[in-house]
Amino acid sequence: MAWGVKKEKMPNTILLVDDDKEFREEFRECFDDYKMLEASNGKECLDIIRKPDEIDLVVLDVRMPGLNGIDVLKEIKSIDSNTGIIIMTGYGSKDLVVEALRNHSNDYIEKPMDVDKTRKIIEKVLDSKQAAENPDTGSIKSKIEKVKRFIERNASKKITLKDAASLIFTSPKYLSRVFKQHAGVEFKEFVLKLKLEKAKELLNKTDFSIDQISYKLGYQNTESFIRIFKHFTDKTPSVYRNKPKEMKKIAVKAKKKK
Repeated sequence: MAWGVKKEKMPNTILLVDDDKEFREEFRECFDDYKMLEASNGKECLDIIRKPDEIDLVVLDVRMPGLNGIDVLKEIKSIDSNTGIIIMTGYGSKDLVVEALRNHSNDYIEKPMDVDKTRKIIEKVLDSKQAAENPDTGSIKSKIEKVKRFIERNASKKITLKDAASLIFTSPKYLSRVFKQHAGVEFKEFVLKLKLEKAKELLNKTDFSIDQISYKLGYQNTESFIRIFKHFTDKTPSVYRNKPKEMKKIAVKAKKKK
């Protein structure tokens, strides 16, 4: 597919999270100009968020069975801090609104829903998010940058060339060629290096086990993660993690000798 062909702008994707099926149907009908994904509870929401995605906004009810909206909000932000989130709450729940905003909700909507007011809030959050991400201008360079942002946002998930190609409406074969031309490396290598940098960060800054880090980075088994990490760094994850500690001990001993 040629890059020069003008494409109709695709609708933004909203993930609506509410345990009320009738409300979800009403919301979908009122905002049918958006692509709508649905979840009936916090667990379903997080399952969707953890998959490679291009979700532009999460509209999240604060009161649900199981995980409540505030807990889900915190978890979404820990997975991807750039995800736009609007909390929905009933009248008289200002304390929950304050807590949601404190945990980086972009805005809030009160129930019963005022459709016009809700639309303005959604548009405001999406406009702000798109401006921050340097919206796509249609050029090859901007499309590659969009793919890079997609990879960075989903570094902890299994990302395929097909996922990325569908994001910018082209074929995997064509994306593979132009990605290398503009990024200087193969798509697969870019993803791998990003995962390795994330792995180094987790090894240095967290107490997660090697198994946990492997899982967080989307590897099917820990052995594969260890093998790939060692191939590119000449160290196993355990050795890499322990080296700074050993260097610190050496420095302390040297200081004591002086």
